[in-house]
Amino acid sequence: MSMTMVITMMVCFALSISVAVSIGLAALLGMQVSNAHMLISVKEMFNSINKFPLAAIPFFILAGNLMETGGISRRLVEFAKSIVGGVQGGLPMTCVLTCMIFAAVSGSSVATTFAIGAILIPALINHGYPTNYAAALQATSAELGVVIPPSIPMILYGVAAEVSIGELFIAGFGPGILIGCALMFWVWAYCKFKGWGKNDGDGRLSFGRATWQAGWALMMPVIILGGIYGGIFTPTEASAVAVFYALIVGMVIYREIRVRDLYAILRKSVISSAVIMFIIANAGLFAFLLTRAGVPGAIGHWLEQVLQSPALFLLGVNAALFVIGMFIETSAAIIVLAPILAPVAIHFGVDPVHFGLIMVVNLALGMITPPFGVNLFAACTVARISLDRIITQLVPFVIVVLCCLAVITYVPVIALGLRDLVYK
Repeated sequence: MSMTMVITMMVCFALSISVAVSIGLAALLGMQVSNAHMLISVKEMFNSINKFPLAAIPFFILAGNLMETGGISRRLVEFAKSIVGGVQGGLPMTCVLTCMIFAAVSGSSVATTFAIGAILIPALINHGYPTNYAAALQATSAELGVVIPPSIPMILYGVAAEVSIGELFIAGFGPGILIGCALMFWVWAYCKFKGWGKNDGDGRLSFGRATWQAGWALMMPVIILGGIYGGIFTPTEASAVAVFYALIVGMVIYREIRVRDLYAILRKSVISSAVIMFIIANAGLFAFLLTRAGVPGAIGHWLEQVLQSPALFLLGVNAALFVIGMFIETSAAIIVLAPILAPVAIHFGVDPVHFGLIMVVNLALGMITPPFGVNLFAACTVARISLDRIITQLVPFVIVVLCCLAVITYVPVIALGLRDLVYK
């Protein structure tokens, strides 16, 4: 049954069938082979999405869309530009820093790509940066949307591996800041080398004025994250607070969201949420069948036999996840693999929160690697270029993130230092 499911899924991928449908078809065929009652598929698909923490996903997606339409994104860009925009290469650095701030409320890399890319990709092109460089930079920077909390993949990992979502969130700050700083250093050094961005400071607001204009926008991550770690509300409840705050700021304070805009915003959010939930439902059924067949235990036993040390285990898992992330959507990969790999990681003495961050950062790389990198498609859509033109400029960014992943993997304190300080 397991081989049938895996082969079917890979054939569907090769035929360019969508990830969710591929996983669902493979699971249904697996049920036929094992003579399982088809009603089980309905039950397990419902159980996969009938989890309270998953309610945060549509709310965070809606909050991101409200921020984009309501002028919050634009003000965050001006604020970030006032900090780093005055140096050579300051505009690409602004892109990275804005994505770091936007990530603290959006939870989605694709939402970050569209919200920030719609502003900064044209600005980068107007300042003389190549279009393919601007798109590659935006796609990579938006990856921080799922590394810096709140993060939809972290919520999925927490549900799948039964790990505290609050601990995952606070552990994400270290890796997120590391990747953000590494990217900013790289773009600064690269722009110095290429001679780009000597006039990036043109039109930059003073720090005081930019902070004043972005004051309400900057309060959003403070309220959301402060409420979570202050014990005022849970991460799931925080997503609803984010929606309410973004709506009030966009409609009442900035007055850039009109009543007639709400239908388009809600429609866009519902479609995005439905896609993710459909993936989760199908991946949940797929994972259930694999677990029923004893695949997690078999893989865990094999890994224990082949990889004799935690260091080798982490190296092998990172290599496998990097390849898997290229072909399977992040949400589906986490739902299927987290229940399998997390117990093995615990056996090797790896903290499940640390392992969750390793999985999220690694699979987030899949968002910027062909052939199924969703961030790449989003950035190319905004920049209006084909995917093949972005690849050469993308390689250095992938290498930078891979180096950060290696540090995160083998220096656990980066992920666990803040967690241990708060929770222990």
